[in-house]
Amino acid sequence: MAGKKREIQLQAVINNQSLWDEMLQNKGLTVIDVYQAWCGPCKAMQTLFRKLKNELNEDEILHFVVAEADSIVTLQSFRDKCEPIFLFSVNGKIIAKINGANAPLVSKKIIKLINEERKIAAGELVRPQYPEIAFVDTEDVVEASHKNNDKLYNMVIIKPEAVLTGKSIEIKEKIIGAGYVIETEDKRMLTEEQVRDFYSGIAYQPDFEDFVSLMTSGQSYILITSQRDEQEPSWEGTVPNPETESKELSEDQHEMATSTVTKKQDSLQEYMERQHLSEFCDIEENKANVNKFIDIFFPDFKSMKNIKLGRIMALLRPDLFQKRKEDVLNIIQDEGFKILMQRQIVLSKEEAQTLCKEHKNEDYYENLIENMTSGPSLALVLLRDNGLQHWKALIGPSTVEEAKECFPESLCVQFAMESLPINQLYGSVSLEAAEKEIEYFFPPQNVLGLIKPHVTHEQREEILNLIKENGFEITQMKELLLNEEQAEAIYFKIKQKHFYKDILEQLSEAPSLVMVLTKWNAISDWRRLMGPTDPNEAKLLSPDSIRARFGQSVLRNAVHGSSNLYEATETINRMFPPENPEEI
Repeated sequence: MAGKKREIQLQAVINNQSLWDEMLQNKGLTVIDVYQAWCGPCKAMQTLFRKLKNELNEDEILHFVVAEADSIVTLQSFRDKCEPIFLFSVNGKIIAKINGANAPLVSKKIIKLINEERKIAAGELVRPQYPEIAFVDTEDVVEASHKNNDKLYNMVIIKPEAVLTGKSIEIKEKIIGAGYVIETEDKRMLTEEQVRDFYSGIAYQPDFEDFVSLMTSGQSYILITSQRDEQEPSWEGTVPNPETESKELSEDQHEMATSTVTKKQDSLQEYMERQHLSEFCDIEENKANVNKFIDIFFPDFKSMKNIKLGRIMALLRPDLFQKRKEDVLNIIQDEGFKILMQRQIVLSKEEAQTLCKEHKNEDYYENLIENMTSGPSLALVLLRDNGLQHWKALIGPSTVEEAKECFPESLCVQFAMESLPINQLYGSVSLEAAEKEIEYFFPPQNVLGLIKPHVTHEQREEILNLIKENGFEITQMKELLLNEEQAEAIYFKIKQKHFYKDILEQLSEAPSLVMVLTKWNAISDWRRLMGPTDPNEAKLLSPDSIRARFGQSVLRNAVHGSSNLYEATETINRMFPPENPEEI
């Protein structure tokens, strides 16, 4: 409790407009940590603020506050920002802003402004005339907020036929080119209940039952789209002026440009009809129905709009990995990160140089590269809301000297090693860099997966959800009533076994779902998710596995999968032969 009390005394809490206006009456410098309600203030900076408060010893002219952007009208322009924002107010005038938890920069700014205040009080300096930072006008903010609350969404379903033939790529490109944003999307098998609900308006048609069967025969794309704000540029760049440049455009390009200019006059449905794509997708534009289907297909969509999620790559350098791996992993989990993937890796010299390029001009660079290649490092893929910023704040600066000066409670200081003067932990510098690093250090692998005929449609949906939750991407999928030749393509290893005829008989009962599952370490991860072959054994040894939950017997054990890389390659090539045989 004592620690909490000190924290409240350090930073006053401002959570409404009245308290904000009162705060502006402070004399001297007020440092404002602007935060979002969904993530809270920047705890990583509190150590620095407490240190400066003690060292500068200026209670009358140095104040620290935390201000909730969601509940203060003046700060509405800072809402939905994923990184910390620090404002600096001098005698009620906001004169500076720093984005991100940049401890050295914030520290330098505070010391500079306090020194100025001291000199002004002593008559040694005339107060500088800093320009005030202008926030968005209140009326504009209210209007923008109202507009955001009334934002209209469309629900788009791209049909299985379009997904199977690759037409879905063109459809998405047309949607974006028409001035719409794809807010979120998912690729999944629709259940019969979902199809009947979404298409209830055409249930009277005589061929509706055949349509339901078609829509549940393969994967569909479900999209939530919204119209792009006028100020937001299209991904294709500035739209050409149709009057001055139409002669230089192809007919299709001119159609795209014109549709973007006139997007307010056309609904997305009308646009897709003019593009001759409406037969491949269906669009729900009624606001009540869209909200209903968002809750069905994307129940977390509305809350997740305010949470910034992104994978990042982290790395424990060799000395830290060898000596204190478990301590670091425990902190990572305590801080709310989910470890999606991890692997030990001995870096090559080139890989080490790439990861350590910021230290290239330092005296210790050669020792650093030697150390980085001397033994295994631990590479991690981490996931957490606002994970990139949180990881940066958690581990601290890149060198121990800088961390001790400005960030003494960071992991950089906590896990410093005598062998090197740098941070023993590495993190991606951006989400874009993270995706490239993850793809490099965790290269994707394919495995063939099979959901057997005895699995009900509802159970099949549960299994598909488990597959996605465990990080697999379903890159190819088709439903088949397997004939003997197709069954042999999957079970070619056991064709001579005495129980092979029983397998063929079981597979002929109803269609199976054949999939290509993709992720790093896919083969072993898929076998782990499936569980032991015998469902009774699976219930004892791996109760959360697919076979434990949905298997009935050794033959009817719900799923099948490749057991090694050779088998995976062979079965995938047989079941999903490439269009160009040379690709095999």
